[in-house]
Amino acid sequence: MSTSPSQPPPSPPPSARRTELLDACYAYLLEHGLTGLSLRPLAASTGTSPRVLLYLFGSKDELLRQLLARARHEQVTLMAAALDAPPADFQASVDRLWAFVSAPEQRPMLRLTYEAFLLSLSHDPGPWAGFAGEAAREWLDLLVRAQPSTPRTLAEARATRALALIRGLLLDLLACEDPKRVAAAVRHGVTG
Repeated sequence: MSTSPSQPPPSPPPSARRTELLDACYAYLLEHGLTGLSLRPLAASTGTSPRVLLYLFGSKDELLRQLLARARHEQVTLMAAALDAPPADFQASVDRLWAFVSAPEQRPMLRLTYEAFLLSLSHDPGPWAGFAGEAAREWLDLLVRAQPSTPRTLAEARATRALALIRGLLLDLLACEDPKRVAAAVRHGVTG
């Protein structure tokens, strides 16, 4: 089986070592972010070599794609759990989602998410290509599903407004760390 020059060779099937290294690389990414990411320090911090990472993941870009896919999957799974309880109303769902995503323990994930989101919107998105669109669709879908008795068009409009508000206020929270002021804006922003 041959691959085209523009596509990396297929990655070997998952192994215990590959999974272990993906976990370690993910922890490194949460701590250090994407900007200026180099294989040497990443490999050193995970107890391996750049050569092993390239062997197991095919390329640095493929490793990054898998790490970002994991980040999105983990975040959406946790957000879905936060929205799982039947809501009293849509605002209650938005408040629960906000409580989860704005919690201090979520800061590393938020920074990684926003960094990948913005990089995926650049002129040459590289391994981040599609991250913003996929993340937006996943978050939007969660907020639409939180409104089961609302007509789809209205649910999408309300979810889009809430998503824009939450994303903007999360950036504000990351920038200035004023959780009380930002949380008050969430409570007043969706319902008016």
